[in-house]
Amino acid sequence: MLRRFAIRFAIILVALFFVAYAALWATSFKKYSISFGISFSPEYATSLGLDWKETYLAILNDLKPKYLRLAIPWSRVEANKNSYTFEDVDYMMNEASKHNIKVLLAFGQKVPRWPECYIPDWIKTTPANDRKGELLSYIEKVIGRYKNNSALELWQVENEPFIKFDFGDCQVFDKNSIAEEVTLVKKLDTSHKVVLTDSGELSTWQDAAKMSDVLGVTMYRTVRTPGGFVVNYGWVPAAFYKVRAFMWGKDYNNFFVSELQAEPWFTNGTPTNTSINVQEQTASINQLSKNISYAQYVGASRAYLWGVEWWYWMKTKQSDSKYWDVMKTTISGN
Repeated sequence: MLRRFAIRFAIILVALFFVAYAALWATSFKKYSISFGISFSPEYATSLGLDWKETYLAILNDLKPKYLRLAIPWSRVEANKNSYTFEDVDYMMNEASKHNIKVLLAFGQKVPRWPECYIPDWIKTTPANDRKGELLSYIEKVIGRYKNNSALELWQVENEPFIKFDFGDCQVFDKNSIAEEVTLVKKLDTSHKVVLTDSGELSTWQDAAKMSDVLGVTMYRTVRTPGGFVVNYGWVPAAFYKVRAFMWGKDYNNFFVSELQAEPWFTNGTPTNTSINVQEQTASINQLSKNISYAQYVGASRAYLWGVEWWYWMKTKQSDSKYWDVMKTTISGN
């Protein structure tokens, strides 16, 4: 009797799963108006052998995005305790202002791009009880410096801080400080909303949605496993994202794709030591065009394209401008 009940229960669960899956696909065909922005990292551009300022100006003058996501890496601006160097961020913000571009400015222990955490070396020898105070002091400096900059549109507090697994150089990342960081930002600046980001496929989004004004999630469609296998997320219905956002109280107006894959996925290699054929296994022009199309059905009002440094590297170092040109067309359609 018990065995028969267990079998019936399993059958019901499987049937419910397929009904829910079919329902998600059935509601995945509504196309939304979406604006495409760009995420940019001077550090990553430099690692590719590019002049980051030249790359940045090419983005502003040729691609002409309306929206940019930039970062203020703590380890870069306060490499030495209580000694701040904001010149590079000032340059990017001021140029964005000149070009009438709105900036989502990320800061904290974690900001976009490897090694994920940008925590100064000196903090690692600071007594644990004093580290949070140092973090909040850096955040206070950031808010005070840029809250009145005309380019600033949104603050991003940390980057994917609620992922349940560890990766990157994040040994001293304090996961318990995020609520205090958000509270401090809202206290110091009542004019700009706060964005929190989370993994699109590997997290629940609950905490990020609860603490934020705007929820941003990553969207990677073709990845490579540590073992070298290419995995495609083409089986995921677009409604998977908008339904989850709705569950946590986020609708079209306060739901973004914070990173839309528009470059190859690397495990151990980099663009400079990986063949173009291998890179295009996870980032062919056809695949990236599909990624852009897919993003228009997930119910987000904005998506920040991820990979502009690679497009420029392909254009200037590999004499292949097709990625740059396609993204230029995509962005100009905003």
